[in-house]
Formats: sequence, C-alpha cells, structure tokens
Amino acid sequence: MNTLLRWAGALGLLVMSAAGPASAQSTASAPAAGNDHVLVHKSPTCGCCSKWMDHLRANGFTVEVRDEADVAPAKRQLGVPPALASCHTAEVGGYFVEGHVPAADIRRLLTQRPAVRGIAVPGMPAGSPGMELPDGRVTPYTVHQVDGEGTVSDFAHHGQ
Repeated sequence: MNTLLRWAGALGLLVMSAAGPASAQSTASAPAAGNDHVLVHKSPTCGCCSKWMDHLRANGFTVEVRDEADVAPAKRQLGVPPALASCHTAEVGGYFVEGHVPAADIRRLLTQRPAVRGIAVPGMPAGSPGMELPDGRVTPYTVHQVDGEGTVSDFAHHGQ
C-alpha cells in the first residue's frame, strides 16, 4: 500500500511539473475547489476588518488572518492600485479582494472567474460589510474590478 501511495504521489508531481510553472494568469482560471479559504492581511488594531471577517465567516468562508504592521507590501505584491486601497487586503481563489467587499460579490467572482486580478471597494463606505450603520442605511458604493493591465471597471453597485 505504501509503495502504491508513493508511486501515485510521484506521478502527481510528474504531472504537475510537466504542466509547467503556475502563473498569476493561470491561477485565475483554476478550478473553484478550496475557494472558501480567505487569507486576510490587516492591521492588528483594526476593528472594522474584524467585523468584515465575521461577515465572511457568516457567509461560509474560512478566514485566515495575518496581522501586519504594514499591509502596503501585500497590496503591492497582489497588484492593488493605490487609488483603490482600503484598510485590509485579502486573497481568495487566485484573486485579491480589497476592502469591504460583500461576500456575495466574492462568491460571484469565484463562480464567474473573470480574467481580472481582483475586486476592490476603496475607502470604508458606510453601510458596507464591517461598516454597518445602526439604522441599516447603506451609502451608495461601487465594487471595482481590476484587469491584468490595471484597467479599472465596475463589478457591482450597492446602496442604490
């Protein structure tokens, strides 16, 4: 049995190496398996980030947290345009998710698998997930998508 497992493992490595190195582009077209895992880069003192992560967990995502004194390097590495920056940056399914993006929009991203680097809600819009208002109001905001060339376009609108 152990010999069979070793052989199967070696065959898997052989198949993976024959396919060539993974690229950022190929990651976005990968199968959806395991896409419920979200890695969040955030400041250790940010309360709204924690509320946003609670929103994700309530919508079926598993969340791994990396508390970082400076999240700017993660944003740069993932290709988040500075104009779209927010207080936290996440990685899921080969995409970046910047700011207070609703879980439903992340699910749509992972289901549709568009050829983009990620989606973002710049700033901290009142009423977005993690920034809820006591009266339930949602100020209008846009979830943007960023393609491989850095072009920004609309992905979703909320509070309209």
